[in-house]
Amino acid sequence: MKKKFTSFLLLSSLWCATTFAQSETASVRTIQLDVAKEKGATVKVWQECVGAGRANEGLRADWQEQLKLVKKEIGFKYLRFHGLLHDDMGVYFEDKNGNPIYNWQYIDALFDFMLSINVKPFVELSFMPKALASGDNTVFWWKGNVTPPKSYDKWADLVKALTQHFTERYGKEEVKTWYFEVWNEPNHKSFFTGTQEDYLKIYDYSARAIKSVSQEYRVGGPATAGNGWVTETINYCVNNHTPIDFISTHTYATINGVVLDEDGKKGKILSRDRKSITKDVTASRKKIENSSLKNLELHYTEWSTSPSPFDPVHDSYQSASFILDKIKGTEKVANSMSYWTFTDIFEEPGPRTTPFHGGFGLLNYQSIKKPSYHAYKFLSELGETELANSDSASWACRDKNGNLQLLFWNITVLNKNDSIKNDLLFKRDLPAKTIGKVHLDVANIPAGKYELQVYKVGYKANDAYAVYQGIGSPNQLTKAQEKQIKDATNGEPIEKINITVAKNKSITKDIDMRENDVYLLKWVKR
Repeated sequence: MKKKFTSFLLLSSLWCATTFAQSETASVRTIQLDVAKEKGATVKVWQECVGAGRANEGLRADWQEQLKLVKKEIGFKYLRFHGLLHDDMGVYFEDKNGNPIYNWQYIDALFDFMLSINVKPFVELSFMPKALASGDNTVFWWKGNVTPPKSYDKWADLVKALTQHFTERYGKEEVKTWYFEVWNEPNHKSFFTGTQEDYLKIYDYSARAIKSVSQEYRVGGPATAGNGWVTETINYCVNNHTPIDFISTHTYATINGVVLDEDGKKGKILSRDRKSITKDVTASRKKIENSSLKNLELHYTEWSTSPSPFDPVHDSYQSASFILDKIKGTEKVANSMSYWTFTDIFEEPGPRTTPFHGGFGLLNYQSIKKPSYHAYKFLSELGETELANSDSASWACRDKNGNLQLLFWNITVLNKNDSIKNDLLFKRDLPAKTIGKVHLDVANIPAGKYELQVYKVGYKANDAYAVYQGIGSPNQLTKAQEKQIKDATNGEPIEKINITVAKNKSITKDIDMRENDVYLLKWVKR
């Protein structure tokens, strides 16, 4: 027994000895766990929903294959996207007399697919069909119309007809598990040309139309940029007896505003504030608690490091630890945190011309897994029961089979001042500095034989962008290059060790940490 345990410690100290030069003065962070002390059920608000670009992209075979993958490996429950009512979905027309003509065929094809793989729609009602629009203002390469309706009654009729169709096709019991969200970022002039009053009118007509089909259907908004209009929306609904079941809004962690950056020329700067994202979500929750509708759900239907689809921070290893840090800070506050987005198949600025271009996705065009993907995959490996743990940058869990998981990370924002834009900083090679050791002390692991599996993401560890840079950042990938990157970022354990745990024996372990390293340790019963 003693020999095996010593061997285990020896191997653990050799894992990364050549990579992690450790100074004698480096700090030590201790994570102490007692497997016998439970905290409760593992909270998984991160798994509730994820974002995608627009509805029509969901009719593509590669998009659908990627959604299958993230469903299988990560388990997202809901999917939200723009453009359900856009003209490329063929939803709304009028005859020569101005009578509405509805067509649900493209929506049916998309929703049928999603539900076939057990992904539910978080239905965003946007943008305005051209035949129903009051103006010609559009946004994005695909020209989503962002004007109010020319007739609010016709808008309400469209929403009601669509809701009735969903009910007829999928059944009331299914549809009442969905969410209906009215519009996208109406407080952002790029996404809505009307006033706050105009939006609240659209919301009112939409909510009443949905509830006219079933009072059990869930509707909410205002889906605003930058945490806006939360109190105003609640007050409006209270004063006008307008139905509302949840608040939705968005936040990103850049300091230079939420200005639309379709062409990537404005540039974004990642906030160095450790409480970015977290403080916004907490503030929105407090607004709800201070209102007369204290029990409203809170859904962040978009969030990420940056609101730009050209921001290399999305491809960087920085994103993995960032994601975990923000989820840890919001898991008790929000009902869902919908990351924007699961895929780089995303055409707001039009089709992209390089495999890594700073796209929002967890996966790039070629289904290469970015560090952000691995962060979510690690989260999905956590068991159903969370263990008591005072460390603020980790989760310790146990699954129903008695296997243990420990996920921990370092968060260090790599920009050192507020003047360097992400598109300059994160396109460079950014070696991670060694910051110290993590000392693990795990007590009361049930006696028995285990395989300890160690997984990692960080600088040049499941770091697709670093591999891409290493092969010269080609504008197009050959099959061989694609395979090379995928093989280097396959998420396999960096080490597997067979151990035997004696009764009443604690296990200790030291791990060298660099900036933004993420580790998942799994003790799997043999």
